[in-house]
Amino acid sequence: MSNPVVHITNLNLWYRQKAVLRDLNWIIYPSDNWLVCGESGSGKTSLAKTIAGLIKANGNIEINFNPEAALPPVIHYVANWYQFKDLEGQSNFYYQQRYNKQSAEVTTTVRAELEDYGKKQKLSFNDALQTVKQLGFSDLLDSTLIQLSSGEHKKLQLVKAVWLAPQMLILDQPYNGLDKQSRENLNILLNAVSAKGTQLILISNDVEIPSCMDRFAEIKNGKLIEISAGERISNPTNDFTPKSIPVFLSESPTPTFSGSVIKMTNVNISYGDKRVLTNINWIVEPGEKWLLQGSNGSGKSTLLSLVCGDHPQAYSNDFSLFGYKRGTGESIWDIKRRIGLISPELHWYFDPSATVWQSVASGFYDSSGLFCEPGSTRSGQVNELLEYFGLREHSKVLMNELPLGKQRLALLARTLIKNPELLILDEPCQGLDQQQTQHFNRLVDGLCKNGTTLIYVGHFESQLPDCIEKKILLENGAVKSAEILLERA
Repeated sequence: MSNPVVHITNLNLWYRQKAVLRDLNWIIYPSDNWLVCGESGSGKTSLAKTIAGLIKANGNIEINFNPEAALPPVIHYVANWYQFKDLEGQSNFYYQQRYNKQSAEVTTTVRAELEDYGKKQKLSFNDALQTVKQLGFSDLLDSTLIQLSSGEHKKLQLVKAVWLAPQMLILDQPYNGLDKQSRENLNILLNAVSAKGTQLILISNDVEIPSCMDRFAEIKNGKLIEISAGERISNPTNDFTPKSIPVFLSESPTPTFSGSVIKMTNVNISYGDKRVLTNINWIVEPGEKWLLQGSNGSGKSTLLSLVCGDHPQAYSNDFSLFGYKRGTGESIWDIKRRIGLISPELHWYFDPSATVWQSVASGFYDSSGLFCEPGSTRSGQVNELLEYFGLREHSKVLMNELPLGKQRLALLARTLIKNPELLILDEPCQGLDQQQTQHFNRLVDGLCKNGTTLIYVGHFESQLPDCIEKKILLENGAVKSAEILLERA
């Protein structure tokens, strides 16, 4: 048998006095392509980063590259989370900055980012263009990084990885933020790069994966356990008892307006000569539950930025929120106090140095981090919600010290804490395992029985709450269709 490419023996990793990996052993032979699954927080990302040399752990990791291979003798790790810097070297951005013209001017473009990466890795830019085209990224080459959505940032990461074609490629949650067609295109690309000699390790709980994946494992109790292809797609054991929704969330949100929640008439958004939204007509009435869908780059994020009061071009359009036409005297805080929002972009720009408790409590004030004491009643509500989401033991932990899945749960709790009139959930379960996704969607169904208005963004019908009634589909910045899915009782 050939010598292993990676040979791990007795790997141990502790974090905050908790064992993440325990005496883990793993042998990866040439041509093996592994998929590693497991619950959120089980240690998948920690293992991947350890193999890539990004974090240290106790134990032995032996790496043996093929000196005769034409591919670069490196392990390239693609993180679930993408971070970038502007032209001044800054990486700390705030959410609304995405729509600030001045911020766009000091942020590099996709083209410049790829050209710089190609120079550093001694790659031909022309070789990247086919991958760019296959991932549906060609129209964004001249867009700035700060203007990209989460799915578009993921595509940028993947273009670089496939372009580099290293001897080993580790992809951490590569499908997060990608629409169905983009996922299919990615699988085609990964099959092709594997056929050329790149070994793959995918960290993912997704069902649809490249056909080249031939070995499967699960991280459980700190150890890596090899499983069959069938075991990885079996339904997870739901070992928790459904909890009652906190009492303060079982009450109907107090209406503070009359008329439609959202009313858009021929709304258009442009950046220079580039039209992002075209003649959008959309009315959302109180208590309606909408599904917003569209491929990556279809305009969903821009549409939601209007609803949340973050986009400055709202004032130049015929657009009303909560019964008031934008620009007639209401402040952005008048709007935000009625809205609960989570999105991948908000997660990116959220203050990572706040504790879990502070992060959830900040939802009362629509701030990133907590800057005032919420009082005893609100503090009790924070504790109730932390208990509901299984985060009570992490209440004093900093957000950036939690696994991403649990960070997302904390931000979901923050979104719900003020029992908002309008709930906007933009890919809320991104990074959650199947069990957490089911649990959260049950909570959404429970909340929406009480009259909450909902806009839910999700690519896959199998991962949606049952309460969805209507669907609006965007394509190239325009409404392709709007339909009723479920008649209201």
